[in-house]
Order: sequence, then C-alpha cells, then structure tokens
Amino acid sequence: MKGSAITDHLAHCSPEEAEEIQGDFLDEDIMGIEVESWKMYFDKETNQNGSGIGVLLISLKGTHIPFSGRLNFPATKYEACIVGLQAALGLGVKELEVYGNSALIISEIQNRWKIKEERIMPYHECLQKWASKFRKIQYQYVPKMQNQVADALATMASMMDGPNEDEARPIVVEQKEEPAYCMSVVEDEVVNRKGECHSDILKYLKDGTYLKSVDKNDRLTIRRLSTNYIIYGERLYRRSYDGIHLLCMTAKEAQQIIKEVRKSSYGSHMNAHMLSRKIMRQDYYWTTMEANYAAQVQKCHQCQVHGDLKHMPPMPLHTMTSP
Repeated sequence: MKGSAITDHLAHCSPEEAEEIQGDFLDEDIMGIEVESWKMYFDKETNQNGSGIGVLLISLKGTHIPFSGRLNFPATKYEACIVGLQAALGLGVKELEVYGNSALIISEIQNRWKIKEERIMPYHECLQKWASKFRKIQYQYVPKMQNQVADALATMASMMDGPNEDEARPIVVEQKEEPAYCMSVVEDEVVNRKGECHSDILKYLKDGTYLKSVDKNDRLTIRRLSTNYIIYGERLYRRSYDGIHLLCMTAKEAQQIIKEVRKSSYGSHMNAHMLSRKIMRQDYYWTTMEANYAAQVQKCHQCQVHGDLKHMPPMPLHTMTSP
C-alpha cells in the first residue's frame, strides 16, 4: 500500500500537472558552474601627433591580448569600443565584460543617458549592432588608473605611424628581477668556474701537455710561470717570496674565502691590497685575488665608510698671495 501511494497520486493528475511535478526539483542548480567572462578595456587618445585607440582583451586563463591602431580621422571612444567588440567576436568570445574610463560613454551605451550629439548616433547604432551578437555583455566604468594599459596603447598608436601593408609585431613585455650588469657578472663567474685560473699550469706540470686553446706564445708563458708552482697531493701550490707554499684556490673557494675574511666575526673592512696580503698570510693564493677584492670593496657600503679618506684636492692648488 505504501509503495503504490505515488502511482495513485500521479494517476489522478492531468498530464500538464504531471510534467510540472517531474520538473520540480529543489536541487536542480547543484551542478551549475559559473564561468567567468572575458574582459575588455578600451580607450582613445588624441594629442598634437594624432589620434589612436587601444584595446586590451583578457581571456579566461589570464592571457593579455593588446590591440592598437592609429586614426587618420576625427573619432570618439566609441571607435575603440567597436574595434574591441569586433576583435572579441573574431576570437569566438560569447560573454564579455567591457570596462572604460569614460562615464559618459558607458552611460550612453547602457541607455541611461540620452545622446544629444547627432554625430554620436551612428556610432551608438553600430555598437548596439555588434553588442547584440554576444550572448552576454556587461559595461562598467573604471577610473583611469585602472585603465592604464589601454591608455598606453592608444598613446603609443597616436605618436607613431603604423605600417600600411605589413602588420606590426605584437608587443612583448618581459619582467626582469635583476639589472643587466648582474646578469653579466653571473655569466663571467660561470666562465671562470668552467676554466680555472691555474688549470693550464696544473695540466702542464701533471702531464706535460697544454690545453687545445693555447697558442705558441701562451705555451712559453706557461712554461715560465710553472717554475713557481709545485704539485702536492693532487693540489697546486705556489712558491712565495719567503719560501712558503701557498695553496691555489678555485673560483668557488675564492668567493667563500672573500666572504669569510671580509664579513665574518674575525674579518674587517679594509682595502683590496690589505685584504689580498692578509689572505696570502693565511697560505692561500689565486691569480686574480686583488681584482676580486677590489670589486667586492666597491660594492660594500661599510668598506667605503671605513676606508681611507683621500685628502688630496681634485685640482692642483695655486697660492693667491705673493711670496
């Protein structure tokens, strides 16, 4: 009896009432997923060089697609908005959010304000025609600070003559975290680590051979310099003037020594010549030690503060009184 209660109820209902009952589900929107729309920013710029429009389309994945063009005729911001709508339709966009920094244009498009100028009417009709092709379109006013990209594109287009036949290449904006000279310093360090300063001397003392990139004059120099070096325990040592053997360091080890001697608790901020002599007293050596220290001293603020002051004038002095 309990199982036939529903069938008995449906049997007494008309077909129209039965369809309404079957479609009445309280949880019918559970599977609904809201998808964000594409975004479009538009602007127009006019200056003494001419007029230009700028449009920025932002896809669902956050990809920025810029458009810009130079206008050789007097126009309004409607022109930029129409060009943006046409570009969005060309990309297959069905839902779009339009942003502009002109409250007058946005209000006229939304039909909240009445258009008084006759020359604006054709633009308004054309815009409504293109807007009707979207499944969903919304207009919103934004301040000029939030529309800087479109404004920059319009300004750029107004200040330069675009190509007539060939299309201009897209603008690529890269983000850099470090200055250009930092990248060059890193590249130099990589090169120094690949070929150490004493690798050619070590190879000559160990095998009696030379590197492939060494010419005849360099071979004579290597043979002359190798008289001041010896090999002990697979490491290269240099004879100092007082007879002490100094351990030759690699580029990586040299950077570590510079850091410890200059910044550690037992280190001090001094000039490059004094630092190099202090390292040599610790029985360490590499050929570019003084140049490396000079570069580190120039970057260190405390070394500049505590360094020796130069009291000599930049220009020669001349006495103004008679002897």
